[in-house]
Amino acid sequence: MSEVSVTEIPSHLVVGMRKRGTYAEIGEMIATVWRFAAGSGAQIQGRPTFICHETPREAMKANEQANADVEVVVPVAKKVPGTDRVRCYELPGGQMAKILHQGPYENSAPAYKALFTWIAEQHKRVVGPTREVYVNDPKKVPPEDILTEIYAPVR
Repeated sequence: MSEVSVTEIPSHLVVGMRKRGTYAEIGEMIATVWRFAAGSGAQIQGRPTFICHETPREAMKANEQANADVEVVVPVAKKVPGTDRVRCYELPGGQMAKILHQGPYENSAPAYKALFTWIAEQHKRVVGPTREVYVNDPKKVPPEDILTEIYAPVR
């Protein structure tokens, strides 16, 4: 597991969708958003990102009840009109604590624990939704080589 670092993330334009459901839907949602962004002329400019609007404890319970607040976005170069399912907007930036998780997504709990432990030890607090940036494509690398950057906005 990597060390935690703090980085300043600029706000950026994204195409995204948000709905209630389960985290198992993230992959299909990313595919939908990616197709929309590619077909809209928005010019994709980064990796797909999951935005978690719930604390880890809330997220686990909501996922079990199929009522999780699931949002995925793809960074883009220019604003495009949205639809009833997909919208284009500015994702806020800010100071973020970051850790890199390597391995299957379902094994990321220790990375989250290390991130939140570090935040507490530094006397910082989480001030918004956490994010997972999917660095590589799980269809192109073996599960043990999947890389996920996990971010938490902090003050």
